[in-house]
Amino acid sequence: MNHSWRKGKRVAIVGAGPGGVSAALALIRSGFDVRIYERMPEPKPLGGAVLLSTPVLAILRHYGIDIHNFGSYTVTEFGNSKGKLRATLPFNREVERSFGIPGWHYGVLRASAFARMLELLPGGILEAGHSFASYSETESDIRIEFENHAPVEADILIGADGVHSKVSRQAFGDPELFHAGVRVWLAWCDYFDGLPPNTGRISHSRTYQASYFPMLHDGRPGFEWWVVEPSSDKAPVPADAKAHVSNIVRQFADPMSRFLDRTDFSTQMFRWEVYNRPSLKSWSSGRVVCLGDAVHPVSPYAAYGMGMAIEDGYFLAKFLANRDLSQTEQVSQAFRQYEMQRVDYCNHHVEFARTLGKVFHHLPAPLAFIRDLVYDHTPLLQKTLSKDYLADAEKASLALKELHVNSA
Repeated sequence: MNHSWRKGKRVAIVGAGPGGVSAALALIRSGFDVRIYERMPEPKPLGGAVLLSTPVLAILRHYGIDIHNFGSYTVTEFGNSKGKLRATLPFNREVERSFGIPGWHYGVLRASAFARMLELLPGGILEAGHSFASYSETESDIRIEFENHAPVEADILIGADGVHSKVSRQAFGDPELFHAGVRVWLAWCDYFDGLPPNTGRISHSRTYQASYFPMLHDGRPGFEWWVVEPSSDKAPVPADAKAHVSNIVRQFADPMSRFLDRTDFSTQMFRWEVYNRPSLKSWSSGRVVCLGDAVHPVSPYAAYGMGMAIEDGYFLAKFLANRDLSQTEQVSQAFRQYEMQRVDYCNHHVEFARTLGKVFHHLPAPLAFIRDLVYDHTPLLQKTLSKDYLADAEKASLALKELHVNSA
């Protein structure tokens, strides 16, 4: 590599997913020397489409991504399987005004969004085919060992290597991963007419969820849609995914069935068994810090996994800015600030999402009947979404003044 590798500025990142790339982009902007080590031959995001929130788009805009025509602006509705509207996710007008971005959610194909991030990386930053083995620390630096390449010395190590993170395991021990109780079938298809514009619907039956959102794929309109069902680590995988998903989708009101014949199940459908870990109170140890799924894997009920990882990378770089990374106390101070900003916030979203998974997919029939009766005829779901899902996110968004385009 021809890039400089200056003591006090050296940042090694293990994992070239959205979180790792976000951290790299932010750290490079702050003047650090960054290298990303990815075990795969090339970085590749898993899954189909994704919902990104307004503050995440503001971060991507800050990195240099043109967010015009980047994702599809979406009004989020919640309903039952028969089509009855239960709640609508409200918008915070002050957040919209501050960022200059309308709404809250934007649908985009995950691969498209990630490709735009990768395009911003300078050449030679990413080292593919590097399988992390272990690390060892000294007073002023850290040595990273790989299974198939020469070791590297850096000032700090960022673990962004996903739910099965080897960096996190060495730093914090056995992650005690457990199945979150849900399986998700993520799909996308090309656009077709006949649906309300800029509107997505999350619908629940007694034990299933079937949902759709408009999205953009390289600027072209389409739809992301998905099914969530109860599952476990011992649940068999259906032999015929299309037949299995179709049987669930046909229990829901129009337009859910319309997506089936417009989706190539061999290339546009992804099965996701959701795993979580017990919440951590600290994401750092010595000269090591982790982000994204390596420390807070989240279920789809937060609609926020990729977004939280991108945010983690941004905030970590923000608190590392202007630090001499060879100085242990300066590193420790930055990590503490990062954790104060992110740990409780992310843990809340992860735990809230896990609770919703239990509420919507694992209640006994009598309780599920009462749940549906309450959600169909009271404003409880609307209040829950506003208080437990959006309140903290809105507060955090308004605090990101450096990303605002309109001041108060």
